[in-house]
Amino acid sequence: MKLLIDMNLPPTLANMLSDRSIKSIHWSTVGAFDAKDSEIMSYASENDLIVMTCDLDFSTILSVTHGIKPSLVQIRNQRFNLEKLASIIAHSLPSNEQELVQCVN
Repeated sequence: MKLLIDMNLPPTLANMLSDRSIKSIHWSTVGAFDAKDSEIMSYASENDLIVMTCDLDFSTILSVTHGIKPSLVQIRNQRFNLEKLASIIAHSLPSNEQELVQCVN
């Protein structure tokens, strides 16, 4: 399981998650900062990545296209303490890994 962190979340989150044994990369390290959401989704799908985002457009794209891939992790609070968020994610993802990876592979 590897996460692709969207541009609306800080790059440091990828490092914090990696420090907690959650493989993560930030979109800014692999793509243009102004890339369309569809481009990010395609990249994630092609590279078997799970998208983590605060942007509701990603779930809309999956719905409209009847897509099953990639899996999404939706963060709904933008006023988060980054350290606490990383801790919550690192605690929550392993128990949901099977469901998340099922759509990726």
